[in-house]
Amino acid sequence: MSAPSESKMFRTMFLSDIHLGTRGCQAELLLDFLRTHDAETIFLVGDIIDGWRLKRSWYWPQAHNDVVQKILRKGRKGSRIIYLPGNHDEFLRDYLGSHFGVVELVDTFVHETADGRRLLVIHGDQFDVVVRHAKWLAFFGDWAYTTALGVNTWLNIARRKLGFPYWSLSAWAKLKVKNAVNFIGSFEQALTQEARRVGADGVVCGHIHHAALHDKFGIRYVNTGDWVESCTAIVEHHDGRMEIVNWTRPSEAPASEPTTEARAAA
Repeated sequence: MSAPSESKMFRTMFLSDIHLGTRGCQAELLLDFLRTHDAETIFLVGDIIDGWRLKRSWYWPQAHNDVVQKILRKGRKGSRIIYLPGNHDEFLRDYLGSHFGVVELVDTFVHETADGRRLLVIHGDQFDVVVRHAKWLAFFGDWAYTTALGVNTWLNIARRKLGFPYWSLSAWAKLKVKNAVNFIGSFEQALTQEARRVGADGVVCGHIHHAALHDKFGIRYVNTGDWVESCTAIVEHHDGRMEIVNWTRPSEAPASEPTTEARAAA
């Protein structure tokens, strides 16, 4: 994909579920995105490194190392880097409150947008019943998901040779399964309830690999998506407006919320 020549600077950028250390990670697409997108503050909203997979077998190509170096370079150039570990990189939760060079490690964070909204930032696995109470089932699900991604990889190799863009078989299948759709709805509701409980105006999370930006439950819900299936990020503009960036379909109009002026007129 050809990237635009000019770099875009945002107030805040949210990335999650990169899953470095897995074959399904779309590291090259993420590098392409990071070359042309920057922010004053960058939130890494969990599952950046896949410790589960790396424990079973080591996989760390140069592109994955390049992603780490690119993010660290942004920190050295002045971006604030805030890392909130998820379940796949839960080994980092032993170091919450610490700084690793330019990277701050925290469990949750309340981010204030440019237009004054307070957003709870959290990975979200804390509200996944399977991850919390049946970890063996979560590991089994991870294995099944890895298998689906393997099929997805070969499918997209064929698609590239035929001149078609990246397409996620696993994401398509997930949204076609009724139980998965119901799980997404329950997850969104649980996270918005937690945001309301702590007095926030909304929540930014990851975990379920499904990018979203809406006020369906009477409070702002933002999910960053992932860099395995959908290749999405959330950006906050300098006026507080938030937007989903889908880096597999750059020609499409981005999903965003109304401008400050439009909200005031509504």
